[in-house]
Amino acid sequence: MPIHESGMPVQERRRRLSPDERRAQLLAVGARAFAARPYEEVLMEQVAEQAGVSRALLYRHFTSKHELFAAVHRKASDDLLARTRFDPADTLVEQLVEGMDAHLDHFVANRHTVLAANRVLAGDPVIQTIITEELDALRGRLLTVLPLADEGARLAVSQVLRSWLVFVRVLVVDWLTEPSCTRTELRDACIGAVLGALRPLLPADPAPEWGR
Repeated sequence: MPIHESGMPVQERRRRLSPDERRAQLLAVGARAFAARPYEEVLMEQVAEQAGVSRALLYRHFTSKHELFAAVHRKASDDLLARTRFDPADTLVEQLVEGMDAHLDHFVANRHTVLAANRVLAGDPVIQTIITEELDALRGRLLTVLPLADEGARLAVSQVLRSWLVFVRVLVVDWLTEPSCTRTELRDACIGAVLGALRPLLPADPAPEWGR
């Protein structure tokens, strides 16, 4: 009988895990595989082996590598959003720094996954929907912490934030491919860009402590 690295027979592990638990386990193994290697080098057979399951069982949960990657990317996006909830007690700069740091932590730790989503699968509608929904959620949260004069200002600020979030993602992906500055310089450049773009649209300086 095959023995898993934990010392427990594979069949016993299968019997003890519920479908939801098994799916969560496969997602965790898949996340590690996509983070460790480029997308094209990840094989479903290897994922099944690392999870201690048969290929048939893996394909029962995820019918293709693309489906597994999409599920991994969706969970990572949800987890990242959960870690970047802005605290209204913090200043805008503090919130931006915390949000950027959380994203950079994730992007650096999951470099291959991020590059796969934004380069290898850049035109894939499923992956792009996940990215768009994440950016929209972040934009909505930022809108709630900014001092907006009226609905017209809200629309203008919303458009700036949408463009800025895309700019940040493109810049960070380029930086992961070819680092041209330090991580702190990258973070501060992103924060400086959005503050400079927002100042003309707000009734008061949103970050007087941040140099012009």
